[in-house]
Amino acid sequence: MRRRHLLAIGAVAIATVAVAAQRPPKAAAAATGGGAAAPAGGFRFRGITGSEIALDEWRGQPVLVVNTASRCGFTSQYEDMQALYDRFRARGLVVLAVPSDDFNQELGSDAEVAEFCEVNFGLDLPMAGITRVRGPEAHPFYLWLAREHRFAPRWNFNKVLIGPDGEMLGSWGSATRPTARAIVRAVEAALAG
Repeated sequence: MRRRHLLAIGAVAIATVAVAAQRPPKAAAAATGGGAAAPAGGFRFRGITGSEIALDEWRGQPVLVVNTASRCGFTSQYEDMQALYDRFRARGLVVLAVPSDDFNQELGSDAEVAEFCEVNFGLDLPMAGITRVRGPEAHPFYLWLAREHRFAPRWNFNKVLIGPDGEMLGSWGSATRPTARAIVRAVEAALAG
């Protein structure tokens, strides 16, 4: 009985620390002035093959950004990411996969991730290299999401839709598939302009 109680207390403490780590500092949140958040722009990712991916190249197009991992229970969502991309790419949608090992479920190198995604899912959507998505060492895009929108991925396969003007239009957790009605509707609205 005592061991269960101690385990429960430990779990609550870990959960509290995890939630607190997801919140941006009050000073950073206050720096937004309570007004409209700054648009996403100027962010660059190292691509999975070493090339550079610049979000500004897609200005005027909606971009669904998904933090991914190869060894996650949600990894099958790569199929849905590709299906969404195939359905809407001709109309301008970009789906960007951002592999991350922040939850200790990614392969050891960009080359391994690229091979895994090609062999298992036949992906041809844009992919960043393995990237930090949480905490003070997170990529500047994810720091911007935390600061401006109070959003930090809680697990792999969290999704963020950036509108054609660079504004964050929505975010969804791991359990929401990329082809879910809520995401498809948001994408269609962004494409309709």
